[in-house]
Amino acid sequence: MENSRLKTRILMEIEKIISRNSIKGDMTKKTQDFHESIIKKHYNASDVKIDYHRHRVKMNIVLDDTSYNPRTANINLSTLPMNLFFKNLYDFLKSCIETDTKSLAFYAKLIQDYTNRGTHSVAVY
Repeated sequence: MENSRLKTRILMEIEKIISRNSIKGDMTKKTQDFHESIIKKHYNASDVKIDYHRHRVKMNIVLDDTSYNPRTANINLSTLPMNLFFKNLYDFLKSCIETDTKSLAFYAKLIQDYTNRGTHSVAVY
């Protein structure tokens, strides 16, 4: 029962932050990092760039996780360049939210970083 409430609170908080940021329209570096982290998590992407005016997301999707090593420079990592169009930022980011346990832990950390660091950037996935 407690896990269900915690899951609901995490998902509601993520949606609240997304909603607040996509309605205001003022995209700070912290907000952009928050959005990029959600997209990176969902698509297993690197180098995510969001063009808020043209409604585009450019990213490189990692094709093979087995060759990825976070402790070294990943020069020969297989990626697929992607250029996505989104109609509505809130709906697009909300569609990237996953509800598995690993994702919920990531979102909880993302919320903590976003709300507690003032003007510092969010930790990017």
